[in-house]
Amino acid sequence: MKKMEKNAISYYKKHPFYNALIHLLAGAAIGILVAYPIVGAHPLRWGLILLLVVVLGYLPPLTGSK
Repeated sequence: MKKMEKNAISYYKKHPFYNALIHLLAGAAIGILVAYPIVGAHPLRWGLILLLVVVLGYLPPLTGSK
């Protein structure tokens, strides 16, 4: 676990824009899921798709990919 944590921290230090983008998408997904009546058509689908993108976006930092 420590190795994965160190990989993620070093990756996010080297790629601050990527870090910001992933966390922005996570916030948007959570916001869509919380305020689903306001969003319009298919809010659950959009929220879950964005959360899936966020989870997939966390994989490169955790695995140490370049």
